[in-house]
Amino acid sequence: MLINHDFSRRVTVTPEDHGWVPSPQRGVDRVMLDRIGGEQARATSFVRYLPDTAFPLHAHPGGEEILVLAGQFSEGERHYPAGWYLRNPPGSCHQPHSTNGTLLFVKLGQMRRQERVQLRVNTRDAENWLTREGMQVCPLFSDAHERVCLLRLSVGTVLAEPGLPGGAEVLIVEGSLIEGNSIHPQGSWLRIAPQQRLALMAGSDNTVLYLKKGHLAAAPQEPCL
Repeated sequence: MLINHDFSRRVTVTPEDHGWVPSPQRGVDRVMLDRIGGEQARATSFVRYLPDTAFPLHAHPGGEEILVLAGQFSEGERHYPAGWYLRNPPGSCHQPHSTNGTLLFVKLGQMRRQERVQLRVNTRDAENWLTREGMQVCPLFSDAHERVCLLRLSVGTVLAEPGLPGGAEVLIVEGSLIEGNSIHPQGSWLRIAPQQRLALMAGSDNTVLYLKKGHLAAAPQEPCL
């Protein structure tokens, strides 16, 4: 399966574009934002669990990155309400479930094989936030190849870079962004290809963004056939 698989192209997906489709697991639906492959795929998705839904124990050969957007996500006896950020490294296993239902932003098969550390960050904990260049930042993960954080912006704050060598992804967790004559509402996802310009402005106070930079340098730059 190929969805938005040419990483040399800019992609914008707004809530109006969300096409929910059932996964093979009953009670779990998803919006496929980009994807190369079948069930063992390089993929970025929104994933929605209905209440009392569970997956069997399974592994993620290429790792899994999760941001809990709503509800509560659970792994065994560990529970993560909205705001938690999780990284499960390549080769890790888990048995996810949700008692009350949850909405997740999920990236599969996009970690380097060398990554070994399981990471858990509560972005609702004020101690995990700092002020940097006039913005509130919650660092999530950083290495030589990618940087991941949440940003909280006041209305009118500009996020701009003339060219991103490794590209970027932006998910609007709360609030809105203005880009030229377009307003991107909460739930919009933008993928900026390597070397393209980033020029966005917060359209409302307390706009919260998931921002991931640098990781697209090693992504496929031609359509996969």
